[in-house]
Amino acid sequence: MSFSTDDFAKALEQHDYQFQKGQVVRGKVASYESDGIYVDIGGKAAAFLPTEEASLGRVTNLAEVLPLGEERDFMIIREQDADGQVTLSLRQLQMKQVWQNLATLQEEKQSVQARVSGVNKGGVTVDVQGIRGFIPRSHLVERDSLEALIGKALTVSPIEVDPERRRLVLSQRLATQAASLSQLEVGQLIEGNVSSIKPFGVFVEFAGTSGLLHINQVSKNYVASLEALFSHGQPIKALIIDIDSIKRRVSLSTKVLENYPGEVLENLAEVMATAESRAEKARGSLEKSV
Repeated sequence: MSFSTDDFAKALEQHDYQFQKGQVVRGKVASYESDGIYVDIGGKAAAFLPTEEASLGRVTNLAEVLPLGEERDFMIIREQDADGQVTLSLRQLQMKQVWQNLATLQEEKQSVQARVSGVNKGGVTVDVQGIRGFIPRSHLVERDSLEALIGKALTVSPIEVDPERRRLVLSQRLATQAASLSQLEVGQLIEGNVSSIKPFGVFVEFAGTSGLLHINQVSKNYVASLEALFSHGQPIKALIIDIDSIKRRVSLSTKVLENYPGEVLENLAEVMATAESRAEKARGSLEKSV
């Protein structure tokens, strides 16, 4: 019994490949054209991968990016046409994977490298593994000369990852703080400057991060006014009594440096001048003191 070309075509038509947009398929590079690549994905027609969809980066040589005969996963970005051909993308599949990786980094509060590509009124734009992101000025370590950052690689932490809106917001400041936190330990004496005074305590900037000197940790006696005791920019020494790496918070104390209750209120200068020797004494009984 003979099997004609028409019979073969009908047999193909009866086979439902169910290729859909967004589906990830396995394919083998079959041949090159001037504007893309034909890929065998097991359909009745070879799929087509346009040059602009071959990589997240710029492609100058398709054979270097996808060698002949290489098998890869691809994403379908256009469903079958009248000839049964689908359009593929490696770029969008890679982009999806990068977004997933960035979401994981945000969840685990990890950092990633970003290269500054431009400057605008609110901050700088960056490239993160082929995806465009933004660092607000308030989340940069150096905020004055933004143009000088163009072309530089920065260590940043994702703070907003929204692939649906293609919105990626990052923070160099938080990444720097996280790196600084890894070098700190409870019982360590720090030296910094008062950055702000709130009703509940004083924030101290030190070693690329900040810590909170809560009002209850200033002195063993009642503190009526933090503004009367501290001023913005004032140098201060304090002992680290707690580090929360998840929330990126450092808790400080000066009351553990007191030789008697109320000494910080009566003679802060003396406590600061002899803080090193007082810290040695305080470390042994830190848990009891706090």
